[in-house]
Amino acid sequence: MTDTSGLVPIHTHFEPIAQNYQALLCDIWGVLHNGVAAYDGIVDALTRYRASGGRVLLLSNAPRPGVGIPGHLEGLGVPRDAYDDVLTSGDATRESIASGRFGSSFWHLGPERDRPTFEGLPISQTDEDKADFVLCTGLFDDETETADDYAETLARLKERDLDLVCANPDIVVDRGEKRVYCGGAIAGAYSEIGGRSHYFGKPHAPIYDLARARLSDLEDDQILAVGDGLLTDIKGANDQGIDALFVTGGIAYERCGPTVDNPQSELVTEVLAETDGRAIGAMARLVW
Repeated sequence: MTDTSGLVPIHTHFEPIAQNYQALLCDIWGVLHNGVAAYDGIVDALTRYRASGGRVLLLSNAPRPGVGIPGHLEGLGVPRDAYDDVLTSGDATRESIASGRFGSSFWHLGPERDRPTFEGLPISQTDEDKADFVLCTGLFDDETETADDYAETLARLKERDLDLVCANPDIVVDRGEKRVYCGGAIAGAYSEIGGRSHYFGKPHAPIYDLARARLSDLEDDQILAVGDGLLTDIKGANDQGIDALFVTGGIAYERCGPTVDNPQSELVTEVLAETDGRAIGAMARLVW
């Protein structure tokens, strides 16, 4: 029976939805884990989906290349056989900056752990005052800082009219019980003062172009995007003409229902409408 209420339907199990799609573009942080441990049921859901013939391409705004993600996921309780491949914002960023599009030298704005984003590329890391462009992978210390701490730095970059390449468009994520800021917060602040920010992860086209290349035998209507980010996962899928399933138990859980596990259709519909988001349905967590 067709739902004529105009409300986004709430699902408790993924299995009835899964049979309509051949592949998932599945977000990682907020869908698979909270930065500390995997969510209950997620490994079972992905494993069962793959056993039924579906493919799982993890699509992440992590600023580091996808090759390093499986080891990290193992430590959080997500085994390698739960998915087929990983594609990150870092992969799309590397491809772009390696071409020399923004220049031959950059200043890295972000933590040392993100060095794999640029290591091995035919461009050179240099000081802020000598760089052709800025590569922002995050905050230097996301445990204590926000974008407000970078006002003076961004003003200097704007004075030099530098491009800022953002390797992680996420604004905030939940790390366990703590909410931390990401590269997208810095890039947004730079844009607000008139600077040029360039993004390569969700919701922007480059990462979806790479995803389609990995799933080149499938049409868009055979692919389902699964994510918790309204301005990244859901907007990205909508802009690309790909169906989206909204996981409410991630970054937006406080606005979707009285508890994490009990999203309300009216509230979910309102939350999606705020960003003109569209979803075939919503689930608290991805469980089979």
